[in-house]
Amino acid sequence: MLASFLAAVFVVLWSTGFVVARAITPYADPNLFLLARFGGTALIFALAALVARASWPTGRDLGKHLAAGALLQGVYLGAGYWAVAQGLSAGVMALLGALQPLATAAVAAPLFGERLSRRGWSGMALGLAGVVLVLAPKLAAATPPTHGNAPAWLVVLVSILAVAAITAGTLFQKTSLAKADIRSASAVQNIGAAIVAAGLALALGEHRWIASPTLWASLAWGVVMLSGISVTLLVWMVRRGDAARATALMFLAPPLAALEGYLGFGETLLPLQIAGFAVALAGVLLARS
Repeated sequence: MLASFLAAVFVVLWSTGFVVARAITPYADPNLFLLARFGGTALIFALAALVARASWPTGRDLGKHLAAGALLQGVYLGAGYWAVAQGLSAGVMALLGALQPLATAAVAAPLFGERLSRRGWSGMALGLAGVVLVLAPKLAAATPPTHGNAPAWLVVLVSILAVAAITAGTLFQKTSLAKADIRSASAVQNIGAAIVAAGLALALGEHRWIASPTLWASLAWGVVMLSGISVTLLVWMVRRGDAARATALMFLAPPLAALEGYLGFGETLLPLQIAGFAVALAGVLLARS
């Protein structure tokens, strides 16, 4: 019962990342925002680890945790935000992100012996189909990335790199890193993500930060709920169970984001999208059964 509740909390929080990305667009450059977000979360977890006198990763493990955090959040979000800024449709990026559970399942089998049953793969296929239905209106309206400075092929390549990065960062959590205290591990991994965000912000010349209640509220939500609770729940679920079953929950993020867009921004929510939500939910339940 507790595991099911935490899974539900995870997917609801994870889905709000789409809303936050939209909310901050008028006020801050993306990687600058991510730097503040990851840095704030790292500070919170570092304080929690110090109060609890938790052990800290050292030596090679320290480097592995930095790399895991860089991949799971830094490269994934940094590359994804950059691709969208170059003109890639947010719907296309969300669809590519939905391939992550399939990639995790495919890679986890040879690495960790996690083999999905036919029912599990059927659930994955249903989940992806549900995401496609939800995103269909955005995909139909999508145009090739043209308003950025980068060529279209590079934008697509970077977006695929983002999916590969979160897959690798997730699977990293199944290695020896799983033995580390989750508080100190989260602090170090968020530092790894912050290093990537800082590098991207410098490389892209990002500097825009227009203080506003919306920006500060988004930052607080990102620090505590997204990088704090949501990512920690993902790591915890991957540590305790199959990586594929844990990441299957991500199929529900785009449908929930569509619902949140309808409630928060007045976006259209079509019957086809509602049907897609139902299909994605059925797929997740099947994949996790």
